[in-house]
Amino acid sequence: MLTHLYVKDFAIVDSLDIEIDAGMSTITGETGAGKSISIDALGLCLGSRAEAAMVRPGADKTEISATFNIQHIPSAKSWLAEQDFLQPEQEECIIRRVVTAEGRSRAYINGAPVPAQQLRSFAPHLVNIHGQHAHQLLMKADYQLSLLDQYADHKHLLAQTELAYKGWNKLKTELKQLEEMQSQRDARLQLLEYQVAELDDFALAEGEFSQIEAEHKRLSNAVTLLADSQQCYSLLYENDEQTIVSMLQLVQHKLADLSRYDETLSNIAGMLDEAEIQVKEASYELRDYIDSQEPDPERLLQIEERMSTALELARKHKVTPEELHIEHEKLSAELAEIKRCDEQNEALIHQVAEAEAHYWQTAEQLRESRLVVAEQLSELVTQSMQKLNMKQGQFKVTVNSIEKPSKLGSDAIEFLVSANPGQPLQAMHKVASGGELSRISLAMQVLTAEKSDTPTLIFDEVDVGISGPTAAVVGQMLRKIGESTQVICVTHLPQVAACGHQQMLVSKSNDETSTQTTMRKLSTEERIYELARLLGGDTITNNTLENARELLVG
Repeated sequence: MLTHLYVKDFAIVDSLDIEIDAGMSTITGETGAGKSISIDALGLCLGSRAEAAMVRPGADKTEISATFNIQHIPSAKSWLAEQDFLQPEQEECIIRRVVTAEGRSRAYINGAPVPAQQLRSFAPHLVNIHGQHAHQLLMKADYQLSLLDQYADHKHLLAQTELAYKGWNKLKTELKQLEEMQSQRDARLQLLEYQVAELDDFALAEGEFSQIEAEHKRLSNAVTLLADSQQCYSLLYENDEQTIVSMLQLVQHKLADLSRYDETLSNIAGMLDEAEIQVKEASYELRDYIDSQEPDPERLLQIEERMSTALELARKHKVTPEELHIEHEKLSAELAEIKRCDEQNEALIHQVAEAEAHYWQTAEQLRESRLVVAEQLSELVTQSMQKLNMKQGQFKVTVNSIEKPSKLGSDAIEFLVSANPGQPLQAMHKVASGGELSRISLAMQVLTAEKSDTPTLIFDEVDVGISGPTAAVVGQMLRKIGESTQVICVTHLPQVAACGHQQMLVSKSNDETSTQTTMRKLSTEERIYELARLLGGDTITNNTLENARELLVG
């Protein structure tokens, strides 16, 4: 719960430092004194939009800090622990917001800087603020739905429905994108099937073009290779006249004879002997080569056709013949991917159907819960209306199915009301007056507050348009809530103010240069005097004081 609020240089507040107790606290003050300013400051502290105009004129910044006891708020402790903002055994949370005169804002949770968005996500764990214009919202369908769901407290069903809706929508979006690309894929698929089939038939292997290019060179020069090789063989080894082998033999023999006179020539003779052996080996290999060579016009024609096809395909795909096998692999992979997409498309259609069925299943569970709670809420609001001086008032919540689904389900909620005897139930905006709307709104807020697990409930002048015995009933309702939940209520009604466990007074003072608003806790005697002022206005008599004393709830 909220235990302490500090405000410095906010709007017309110079400084405010106040302790807040458990139970029901009422805030009163003269009209225009700024009774709601502390609520506005708390709202800013909890993440509402910051503006430079919020800074007190002449000040360089406004600073607000709120201290909460979170000992019995497990959701808040879990959130803080997940964000690393909470030490073990820590039972307090301090939220601080600073806004400069230039409009720049800084926020802190337990001393750690955080963005305002993070504050806003954390705030519902601590405080629920019911504003004075809630009765105007009450006529809006989306607000009516949120009130019903808040009272039903079926967060798990709402979460399941939202999750199912988002999952279904995501799959539908993916399917739509696939279908939009389908025509492009179909055209590409036909082209790829033709290209890949053509390359499959040709089936040029990696490195094959270099091989057939070499074979083509050899076959196209086969006659020259054979003729010249035969001439070389004749010169080397087989010739009717003189050959290179016979000449080497002659020189080697002569040097061998001469080595008898000079040993240095024997080494040269040995080298020539080895050369003769190498030349003979070369001659034998050349002879084998000649024997293996035979012009093959048919094979040459096949090679030329394959080379021509390779070159033609390479030009078509804008690659070199050596890169054709890479292009073949790339196009085959793309073709396989498109075929997989078609398979995915079929699978996705099935997934969309399953996701849709799952959504309608969760939406139906949510609807069944709403129908049950709608009956309960109709009865309870009717009872509250009658307590609030609408003796013959009737209230009914209708839950109707709609065809258009959303993350909130497929229900249209409508609040129907009959304020007077004999009047049929009709849509609220058609029959309820401003005062009646205020009372119905207050009844709804009190009922939903009773179901809320938020530790601090703030009612900011929600009793506008209510007076007399009705106001006393409102005060009793709020005090009952305050017995289990901290309630802070800004009010102008003495009957409501008297029901608080404690009361705070907001007052405004002026001097020649500035206006200041202050707030302080009242003692019992001060409360009696303030209640008398609310009862009798500026003229306070013994009678009004006695009435105030009787009004004050012990």
